[in-house]
Amino acid sequence: MDPHTEVLKFLKPGGIPYALLVLAATVLLSRLMSRSLDRLGDRFADKRLLIQQAGSFLRFGIYLVGGLGALVSVVELTREVVLAVGGTVAVAVGFALKDLTAAIVAGLVILVDRPFQVGDRVAFDGYYGEIRHIGLRSVRLVTLDDSTITIPNNKFLTDAVSSGNAGDVAMMIQMDFHVGADQDVARAKRIVEEALTTSRFAHLGRPFAVLVSQEARDGMVLVRIRAKGYVKDVRFEKAFESDVTERVLETFLAESIRPPAVLHRGV
Repeated sequence: MDPHTEVLKFLKPGGIPYALLVLAATVLLSRLMSRSLDRLGDRFADKRLLIQQAGSFLRFGIYLVGGLGALVSVVELTREVVLAVGGTVAVAVGFALKDLTAAIVAGLVILVDRPFQVGDRVAFDGYYGEIRHIGLRSVRLVTLDDSTITIPNNKFLTDAVSSGNAGDVAMMIQMDFHVGADQDVARAKRIVEEALTTSRFAHLGRPFAVLVSQEARDGMVLVRIRAKGYVKDVRFEKAFESDVTERVLETFLAESIRPPAVLHRGV
């Protein structure tokens, strides 16, 4: 007997409208839940990442239950179905959905092992940005220039990924400033430290550091002043960096602290 006839024998055409309704309700419920959790995260900023992580688990559950509900409504899952078409369908589906299945399993591993989570600032495969969504098949990363990068879940099981905040709202930011070796380095360091600790985006409850080192580059000697401080929310990462940099450069200019000179600097 034709395998296709065997498959059609156990289909329930009358259940197709119900299956479509279940799928539509699943998508609608997932979107409503996402919007509600986004508003809840904005209201409780300190718990935002935890709320987003819970949302990832809930979306997995909603799609899983909805998909099973739609399947049961159109296919009569009897023992005969499994014996008649199980082998053929299993092989066909196995080849067709091999990558999808690997991605789904990898997504579950990501949620359990938590190398990163929704809301983290992550560097992966040359991209850097915020993890906005961990789905059944892929992870969506939004870069700082607002480009959405979709990455299959299973890629994260074999390649290295770096998380800047690892589930925390705050994150360390590093900024480098360079001045000439003949300048007032001690004063330059104090200027950087003051700008770092007085920024409205700084997390003053976390440690900070301003480190000085000397480098030789392109035939000249320069002093690098490295500022390391925490931004209070990863959403303000670039605002924090810009605020500190702008005030440091303005003060350097006002106090005649000059950058490294390529040519010989006259008196």
